[in-house]
Amino acid sequence: MSETRSNGPGVAPAGDVPAGDGPGVEPWRKLDRRAVLVAALLMGGIAFSGGVPAFVALSVPFGVPSALGWVLGGAALFVLVSAGLEYVRWRHTRYRIGPERAELHTGLLLVKRRSLTRERIRTVDLTAHPLLRVFGLVKVRIGSGEHSVGGADSILQLNPVTRREGDRLRRELLNRAALEDADDPADGRLATLDPRWIRYAPLSFVAPLLGIGAGGAVMQGSEWFGLQLEVIDWVGDLFDGVTVLWMIVTLAVVLLAAGVVGALGLFVEMWWGYRLDREPGGTLRVQRGLFTSRSISIEERRLRGVEVLEPLGVRLSGAARVDAVATGLAETETDQKTDRKTLIPPAPKDVAEAVAARVLREPVSPTASARLRAHPRAARGRRLRWALGSVLGVVLPLALLGVLLTQVLVWVAVAVAVVLLPLTALMAVDAYRSLGHGLSGDYLVVRSGSMRRATVALRRDGVIGFTVKQSVFQRRAGLMTVTATTAAGVGAYSAYDVGAGEGLEFADEAVEGLLGPFLERAP
Repeated sequence: MSETRSNGPGVAPAGDVPAGDGPGVEPWRKLDRRAVLVAALLMGGIAFSGGVPAFVALSVPFGVPSALGWVLGGAALFVLVSAGLEYVRWRHTRYRIGPERAELHTGLLLVKRRSLTRERIRTVDLTAHPLLRVFGLVKVRIGSGEHSVGGADSILQLNPVTRREGDRLRRELLNRAALEDADDPADGRLATLDPRWIRYAPLSFVAPLLGIGAGGAVMQGSEWFGLQLEVIDWVGDLFDGVTVLWMIVTLAVVLLAAGVVGALGLFVEMWWGYRLDREPGGTLRVQRGLFTSRSISIEERRLRGVEVLEPLGVRLSGAARVDAVATGLAETETDQKTDRKTLIPPAPKDVAEAVAARVLREPVSPTASARLRAHPRAARGRRLRWALGSVLGVVLPLALLGVLLTQVLVWVAVAVAVVLLPLTALMAVDAYRSLGHGLSGDYLVVRSGSMRRATVALRRDGVIGFTVKQSVFQRRAGLMTVTATTAAGVGAYSAYDVGAGEGLEFADEAVEGLLGPFLERAP
């Protein structure tokens, strides 16, 4: 006769403890059992969204009763199988936080055992979509910040646990318990959401993309219901007697308006309740989200600088965004494309710079105080030539096709040249003016970009090397690109098209002794 003893709420029974564990060892814990219910509800929503168009498509050839039976039966089977698989995952998943390691065991046929050394854990993020929030659950993501193949071995995901358990894990794994009594005047709230910042949401490139996506969704939805031709005919009747140009302009305005509405909604969902805090023990914590709540923690000892980003529309309105340059924020390529590193959303430039200064514990942000050196005029010439080449790459094929096929394309090529030549020339000049590099105290500062201008302040002691590149055309113009490599952020930050001698002096002055042994100095 066997006996199963409970080790407390959420703790695995003694019979489930993997071999090799004994008395006095931290017990294994289970995920929250409501994971099965959450999975069933999620799959039910997916089944409903896919079942409606399937029902419409099947009701025509097979009739309404048969189509309804097939769809309901398929949806029920889909939900039951998904819930069963989730039950198996929950039943065979265990985790524990020991004094030296965080461990996760999961799998039935293919058993996976992962562990992270406590001292290497860099991030503990909490995320909860609406269903998890309804049940008071969160997904905990524990990362070491090490880059491995696929990134899976450097991440432990506990999905889901209770909100209370998630907060406990975050505090314990970031080693802050012993520092709770630290009296640091810099601790506390660094920034909160100002509702007026929402005006910057439609100024990004997200708005037109969302508008195009909305148009595509309408066409796809009408195809599901067999109404695509009717929608096209309705649009044609709506613009009956109107020129093609006016119809295109009107549809573009409608799609852009839909994109603006979508961008506003996306901003509210992502940044509602935003606040940036410095917690005792030196941890920066970003909390935000309306429907899906997110809590992202960054250890200050892993912070190597900040990056002030100014997309063109946001920059013209006098605003900017601030990202952290830190180690351990991107374990996979997918993470590099997310906003886990964003410290403050697009906000007035002075507010963004003030937050950057508080994050770096500096009186003034290096991105604002550094006196950036202008780059040689040859760098402007290179950008003007690039602009001319890009326009010719569009105009010349159109002109050639016009000569061979129809005169209309020739006039189109002329119109494209008249519009694009001055526009690209202005962007080239702006890109040149955005170039800059300099030093500010303990920081190396570089700036570049026109459509997306980025100013990076990188700690000199965080630079692990320099890469100097010089193409044939750069060599003829006396230019080079000097890149500072680091273990933080994207790993490399460049000063583009800087003067050859000035670039080498800049790198040597930024980190003394790193590049010096490889330089030949003039007498």
